[in-house]
Amino acid sequence: MKTDRDRIIALAGIFQAAALTRQVAQKGVADTKAMEASIYSLFQIDAPSVEAVYGGVKGVRTGLQQLHAQLSSAALQNPEIARYVLSLMHLERKLAANPGMMKQITDAIRSASGQLEHFPMLHSNILARLGDLYSETISTLQPRIMVNGEQMHLQNPDNANKIRALLLSGIRSAMLWRQCGGKRLQLLFGRGRMAALAKNLLESIQDEAAKDEPKETF
Repeated sequence: MKTDRDRIIALAGIFQAAALTRQVAQKGVADTKAMEASIYSLFQIDAPSVEAVYGGVKGVRTGLQQLHAQLSSAALQNPEIARYVLSLMHLERKLAANPGMMKQITDAIRSASGQLEHFPMLHSNILARLGDLYSETISTLQPRIMVNGEQMHLQNPDNANKIRALLLSGIRSAMLWRQCGGKRLQLLFGRGRMAALAKNLLESIQDEAAKDEPKETF
């Protein structure tokens, strides 16, 4: 589980959580399929592979797009998303040093997984429970993540829960990335290589989608 491919998929998971957080904060909505994959990742505690955490590589398509855009350019395409990504990585390291909090989160997610038998992944009850978990745990770590956006969206309780649940998924991806051998210095000195890997994965997703398209002979 320590291949370059695994690291890029996990890193894309962080970028996806950051990008979706920005979407909800600024627009009040976010890409549904991408959100489902990010929230789904929280419940994959014993997944057999990195891509299985997101339901397949296509689950992090949005993250791969953001990752490629950010790393293939000399200048940051979106400094705000980059800030969220670095903040999530920093908080994950603090969480890793707190085994009590780690157990609290793992136990709570195992308990919450029972709700998935009765509610869809993005149901308000699921997101509220994950949002509360984030508030009780990650929000107590410093520095807290300051999310910028439209006040009317940020003050909406449902949106606040979406943002907290997404940030929690970003922490999960940051942990996975580190477990795969990811290091922050790689973002500085391996930008070109990672951008190329992200592009290759995006192309593989497009190829698979083309194969799955309905075809008929006339």
